[in-house]
Amino acid sequence: MHHFTLPDMSCGHCVAAITDALKAADAQARVEIDLPTRSAAVDSDLPRQTLVAALTEAGYPPSITQS
Repeated sequence: MHHFTLPDMSCGHCVAAITDALKAADAQARVEIDLPTRSAAVDSDLPRQTLVAALTEAGYPPSITQS
């Protein structure tokens, strides 16, 4: 499970865009997003850096990453 803080996430559209970006990278990923805390937990077999790259490319670079 990978945990990300996404400071640029502020609305439901952001949640959808983030989910779409992560699912495009790994269709099997399980994505749990907590909008009030601007955080996401992603269960994926992909390397962490691949997920960071997908988030960054979608316009939501993580500020703090934890494994």
